[in-house]
Amino acid sequence: MSPARIAVRVHPGARRNALVDRLASGEWKVAVSAPPEGGRANAAVVELVAELLGVKRGQVVVARGASSRAKTVEITGLETGEAERRLAAALAAAKGNDGE
Repeated sequence: MSPARIAVRVHPGARRNALVDRLASGEWKVAVSAPPEGGRANAAVVELVAELLGVKRGQVVVARGASSRAKTVEITGLETGEAERRLAAALAAAKGNDGE
């Protein structure tokens, strides 16, 4: 099985770590509280994506865009379709908590 690949758009320095939205481009918008310095935002993205997908941090890597807000994240042991489904469910749950 090849690793799942998902596109994310990162907002570093946010108030909290969260999956924010699905953009029209297909990217997942995520916010992380870590600043974009010394790889801290990338580490926060890895941790957040692993938590959202229910996988170990070691299964998640930033494959492309380490110094950009637009990143490609690879997840080993998970199909892309399953990763997308889990993120959609997490986003729906997060929006449900906002009272929508």
